[in-house]
Amino acid sequence: MKHITINTLNRFIIYLLVLFTTSCSIVEDTDFSERTKIALRDVGNQLLLSHRDSTSLILPIVELEPNKYQLAFSEPLSFEPGILVNLVQESFNVSQLPEHYRVEVQQCSDREVAYSYQMSVDEESTIIPCAGRYLPEACYIIQLKFINRAAGYEMYEIVSFSIMLIALIGLGFLIFRKTTSKNPKQDDETKEKLGSFYFYPEQNKLVKEAQEIALSKKECELLALFVANPNQIIKRDELTKRVWEDNGVFVGRSLDTYISKLRKKLKSDTSIKLTNVHGVGYKLEVG
Repeated sequence: MKHITINTLNRFIIYLLVLFTTSCSIVEDTDFSERTKIALRDVGNQLLLSHRDSTSLILPIVELEPNKYQLAFSEPLSFEPGILVNLVQESFNVSQLPEHYRVEVQQCSDREVAYSYQMSVDEESTIIPCAGRYLPEACYIIQLKFINRAAGYEMYEIVSFSIMLIALIGLGFLIFRKTTSKNPKQDDETKEKLGSFYFYPEQNKLVKEAQEIALSKKECELLALFVANPNQIIKRDELTKRVWEDNGVFVGRSLDTYISKLRKKLKSDTSIKLTNVHGVGYKLEVG
């Protein structure tokens, strides 16, 4: 999270949006196509049964183009158009398909339209020519096209895209704000400037230019006390109590040993001195 930039975040959001809209479109289109084919096959079956034909085959339902499908039969048939209107409407209601569509019954021989009608929720847009006259027995192809689904689906995509965009922008803003607000604070808390060194108490190390100097836990704890109280005498008792209390047995010369180790690690910067105040304690002198 520390190295996230606005450009990286933008690319990530765009990628998620594309993935979301593409996957939703594929899933929705596939499901819609399958439901339409099942509904049309049911229409074909009922149409044959109305003609008392239980042996003729219904040919595979073909998706001619987006939102346009074809129903065909292996044998000639005759039917009353009103039956077709009712069967399509009933089957589509059960399958929860759109109510805006146009149906054409074409003659196989010359593709002339033998019968057609248009269905819509709006009665004024519904056009069903007079039925009651049986179509003579012949080879017919029934084509159905949804006429308003494309516009409705575009609106669905727009709404879905907008909701997802708002959510991702909000998430991106929170991530970016959290990153930018925490990084400076973390830098201040995890390192201290000490002469030409940077002291990282949480990582038990000193850094000078590109060189890292490892510190033991006791060395780090001692140095942290000195850095917090520069140019001030810290008594031996306080140092031993703060560093060794509840951390095992303290040996009298342990403090002097660790002070000596710290001096060696800081010796490359002459502006820093760990001075022994005889009989009292130690002092970190920073020039």
